[in-house]
Amino acid sequence: MDACVPEVMVMASQSGDVRAWLRTRPSLDQLCERWPAEWAAVEAEISELTERGDIEELKAHVAAVAAPQAARGRSGNPQMQVRLEVRRQMMVAALKQVSLATAAGVRRGRMRFNLVNGWVAQKLLFARELERKPVPMTWFRTLWPLLWQRRRLMPLVSSKGIYCFYSDRLIAELAALIGERDTLEIAAGDGTLSRFLADAGVRITATDDHSWKHAVSFPADVRRQDARTALRAHRPQAVVCSWPPAGNSFERHVFATPSVQLYIVLGSRHEFATGDRAAYTGQDRFLMAEQPELGRLVLPPEIDPQVLVFRRHDGS
Repeated sequence: MDACVPEVMVMASQSGDVRAWLRTRPSLDQLCERWPAEWAAVEAEISELTERGDIEELKAHVAAVAAPQAARGRSGNPQMQVRLEVRRQMMVAALKQVSLATAAGVRRGRMRFNLVNGWVAQKLLFARELERKPVPMTWFRTLWPLLWQRRRLMPLVSSKGIYCFYSDRLIAELAALIGERDTLEIAAGDGTLSRFLADAGVRITATDDHSWKHAVSFPADVRRQDARTALRAHRPQAVVCSWPPAGNSFERHVFATPSVQLYIVLGSRHEFATGDRAAYTGQDRFLMAEQPELGRLVLPPEIDPQVLVFRRHDGS
């Protein structure tokens, strides 16, 4: 029996290495390359769902498997738990792609813009290539309805870490809301929101754990810090986060940071898409309020954006 101990230890060690890799949030392609057999099983399950073409059913299924607890099961076998987590991550990533494509009206083949839609979207939303700019709200309201392929935009750019666009009016409103507070952006990605707010006069530091290197090019002004470390190091008065992953493990630290008086979340009203909803409702130090007037300034409207503002109870 003792002869089995080294093998068990090796299995546990290997499982630990894989768990560490999974925490870096690898892309779907990376998961499929490393675990082809698991992908075959997941793909078969997804095929059954997509054949029915019901986007609400797809969204509900994503929500059901999005939480890490869904992969834990009852097995005490480390390798089995790892395989369940691999399948969970594959399922979430793949179903999000499928639901985006279904919402965009594309059931088969590659999704793309034609020349006219692509040119207008580029001029309206980007400064150059995939570098976003504050979107002029007046021009957006005029031009966006004219793009008949507009629902295809987000599925095309989300693989590059772009989940929304910020209007010029949104930046002005957020800057006024934040005021003179020292501000921290957590999970900042490429730091676009922080740069826009800094240009509007906000004292802000952008931070990210850089775990999405496969999708995001991190500039030098985005400090490599996970959210918990950044909150401790900077002791901000205000925190902003744009499109925090659903069921993440870091937002709860915002509510436990004594210096924070204001927390602003830009996300989706669909719970499967963004945010640690359990942390939002489980804390008692902050009052939560949805700001529809700000949500309408997050673009495009097809993503059903939502802005939540948390204020500490003492009102400061």
